[in-house]
Amino acid sequence: MPANLVVGAQWGDEGKAKVIDYLSKDTDIIVRYQGGANAGHTVVVGGKKYIFHLVPSGIIYDNTTCVIGNGVVLDPEYFLKECADLETHGFRVKDKVLISDSCHILLPYHRLIDEAREAGSSPERKIGTTKKGIGMCYADKMLRNGVRAGDLLDKENLKRKLNHILEVKNQELVKYYDLEPVNPNEMYDFLLDFADKMGKNIINTVYYLNSELEKGKRVLLEGAQGTGLDIDFGTYPYVTSSNPTTGGALAGSGVSFRYLKDVIGITKAYATRVGEGPFPSEILGEAGDVLRKLGGEYGSTTGRPRRCGWFDVQMIKHAVTVNGINSLVLTKIDVLSHYETIPVVVGYEYKGKKLDFFPSQGLEDVKPLFAEYKGWKDDISGINSFAKLPPLCQSYIKSLQELVNTKIGIVSTGPDRDHTIIMD
Repeated sequence: MPANLVVGAQWGDEGKAKVIDYLSKDTDIIVRYQGGANAGHTVVVGGKKYIFHLVPSGIIYDNTTCVIGNGVVLDPEYFLKECADLETHGFRVKDKVLISDSCHILLPYHRLIDEAREAGSSPERKIGTTKKGIGMCYADKMLRNGVRAGDLLDKENLKRKLNHILEVKNQELVKYYDLEPVNPNEMYDFLLDFADKMGKNIINTVYYLNSELEKGKRVLLEGAQGTGLDIDFGTYPYVTSSNPTTGGALAGSGVSFRYLKDVIGITKAYATRVGEGPFPSEILGEAGDVLRKLGGEYGSTTGRPRRCGWFDVQMIKHAVTVNGINSLVLTKIDVLSHYETIPVVVGYEYKGKKLDFFPSQGLEDVKPLFAEYKGWKDDISGINSFAKLPPLCQSYIKSLQELVNTKIGIVSTGPDRDHTIIMD
């Protein structure tokens, strides 16, 4: 059976969790392939809201196995707290989650360094991180100075490795950041405690996933953030520290490309981003506040207000190209029912010349080119049939589909599972 992928086509927060939840009923294994506890996925079931950070949202279904892939940086404290919170709601977690033995472990000092670096940055160099230590853990991974989940299964090797790592890391903490050194014994005990609780769940997930696919199991790959925050294809340096895009899904899970079938891109009917960085379609001032309130645009991880803007065709076309997206899911279209007219960014100008692509450099200097569409001014919340949408809403959806030259397969008209239109 094939593997399918759900990927964010904007700057994250597109509504991936609802789509993953919707698709999970027909899936055997759900894989989180990158990012860490800096991401927040919100699912609403029967009016109840559940927020996920590290555990794949498919855990809600009894029939699914969830995998933390090798591309994730796993914070033990956040992970165990999230598991405990979900179990209080009646979900089985610890016996349904597998952790890659190649997954890197995010340690407390990663968060401390992240906070110190962000606090010490000049205003124009602030990235706007969540201060969860994600980038610092990925940096140690690339420096080959990290702890992986599989290391926790060999106590003697873990102690030797940890002593070597902290010999270098403590110099960095003290000399560069004026922070207290880490006690190796305390860190060793911290990791052993996590190994005692989750050691039986740590396996070679690359072998497991490809073996299960070969047996005919259905796999769904889910990432965090979105294409605009990809370390290579996003608005660098205002990006995350990993690859949320299709390449990152394969590298962060070990699933062979020959199994990948559908790449489903998720986009809001408008646009948002959290943190710093260029945002060509951004709505400033009171008008931005109005859209923020209408859409409830506040981060599920940090609570930070999201910056809001209009749908950006160039950005979505970029996401389609980079990811190989073959269908889109359009979310939060019900939010736009407030508007008489709806602007859409249909192109860019840069230094007087029209661009035919989403630029790697100079995005902050582009001039967005707008087209306007008539709004429908009818409440469409919860509608689950395309035919029941107002004609002007249908026209808006068809126009976006033509502009990005990619079919829209699903339209979401609200947060609940049932608020979903499956397009023909």
